[in-house]
Amino acid sequence: MRCANLAARLIIWATTATHRCASTKPAVLSLDAPIRIRGDVSSQFLTALLMALPLVATQQDVHIEVVGELISKPYIHITLQLLERFGIVVQHDNWQRFTIAAGSQYQSPGYLYVVLDSLSVSFVVAAGAIAGGATGQNGIKIRGVGIDSIQGDIRFVEAARAMGAHITGGSNWLEIQRGSWPLQAVDMDCNHIPDAAMTLAVMALYANGTTTLRNIASWRVKEKDRIAAMTTELRKLGASVEEGADFFLVMPPATPADWRAASIHTYDDHRVAMCFSLAAFNPAGLPVRIEDPKCVAKTFPDYFEALFSVVQTAPAHIPVIC
Repeated sequence: MRCANLAARLIIWATTATHRCASTKPAVLSLDAPIRIRGDVSSQFLTALLMALPLVATQQDVHIEVVGELISKPYIHITLQLLERFGIVVQHDNWQRFTIAAGSQYQSPGYLYVVLDSLSVSFVVAAGAIAGGATGQNGIKIRGVGIDSIQGDIRFVEAARAMGAHITGGSNWLEIQRGSWPLQAVDMDCNHIPDAAMTLAVMALYANGTTTLRNIASWRVKEKDRIAAMTTELRKLGASVEEGADFFLVMPPATPADWRAASIHTYDDHRVAMCFSLAAFNPAGLPVRIEDPKCVAKTFPDYFEALFSVVQTAPAHIPVIC
């Protein structure tokens, strides 16, 4: 579940506040007024509150009010569905006011099947769209997540299809093949897949026009200012990039000769490392170095091993080291 560290801190605080203050006086939580939280920065803060507050909703309903437009609603939808599996039913009014009923208690669901992270899968989907076999030939098959996943980031499949990927799937699998080539540039509102949109930014290197990604202001407040980071690293590869407060334009290198070899700085950001690995498929055959590849351990420790298991380097490109 997302933002587990922040949620854990809140849960520990909520359940131990009285013990910490036992030597003076018991801590008192004021729940009479709604808890107000901004929704236009990151949905992770709301997710953490939704996970922690059922522990203190013992005597009265607890209300959360979202200030501003709530971004990344699909992530909150996942949180609400999982909370329901654990016996916590949260009501919401048009994603602006959330109510946790008095007497809410966590209950074990017994068995819970944990599917693959569809956000991490997006990088493999992109690899299939860029380097996978043409339609009718062998592509990349992924098991453990399906086309009907409850995860909001599964909608990356729609974006990849819009760029030309040929994707089929079932309840627990996806298969990706290269479709249109070069890929098609898109102009897309990415509020529903803000993190996965980083993968689209690198796919744009292989598109036939200018790709515009909009409504991605949350990139500015992630592990790094991701808009600035992506701008810097894409330019190293030969792309032209224009950035704004909440949008991002990528114009790919005009010809294979305009691509440049690059050493990609990852900013200790796992998403940057994974999405820029896709630049290794560049038509110029130029080397791409990923600095600090171990930063992927945060979400996908064996990402590069998984990638190497489905791609091969032509023998002529393998250096001989004496």
